[in-house]
Amino acid sequence: MTQGEYFNRQIQLWGSSVQQSLEKKKIAIIGSGGLGCTLAMALGTSGIGEIHMVDFDTVSSHNIHRQIAFTLNDEGKNKAKAVCTLMEAKNPFLKAVAFDMRFEEFKEMGNTYDLILDATDNLPVRGEIDKHAKATKTPWIYASVEEFNGQVCFFEEANFQVFNISDHKPGGITAPIVMHIGSLQANLALRYLAGLSVTKDKLYYLYFNDEGELITQKFGMPKA
Repeated sequence: MTQGEYFNRQIQLWGSSVQQSLEKKKIAIIGSGGLGCTLAMALGTSGIGEIHMVDFDTVSSHNIHRQIAFTLNDEGKNKAKAVCTLMEAKNPFLKAVAFDMRFEEFKEMGNTYDLILDATDNLPVRGEIDKHAKATKTPWIYASVEEFNGQVCFFEEANFQVFNISDHKPGGITAPIVMHIGSLQANLALRYLAGLSVTKDKLYYLYFNDEGELITQKFGMPKA
């Protein structure tokens, strides 16, 4: 199988030159849980040349319902390593690298990226991602999910510190909302990496109201 055959439908969408440009891109996904799994599945087969997954945690049976890259056979394995194994099994043209460590250790390695994607589940780490991204002039995409709602923002100049940085633990959560928010995050990432227009520094808040209608709200974010 050739790359042209593998990525045929995307090449039809934006041409071979754009598809080839993705081969030179390198991204980091911080967290390999629900959002991280969705991002890996969506972006791991898109043509991005190198994807780094960061997570110190292991697969647990009570999380598998929303962490779509894992099966019960993966229980106890490091999440980042398990996701990378699957991505490379699905896409022979991808280099997937797992980092079994916390973000505090990872950021000290000095790696450079075209884009960082937040797939964590706590605000303090997201605050550290923002500080690191600003210091290294790397754009990043934030996302969070809880119950039937979620939010996404492509951060470039906006100040993430306007969020109340607390160690909030999310409540219950459904699998589809995780995939929905992760898909939005992945679409923004792929458009940006492909050189297409992307609205930055705007927070998208999505939720289902009491009548079951999906509502999307947009908020401009203040600059840092």
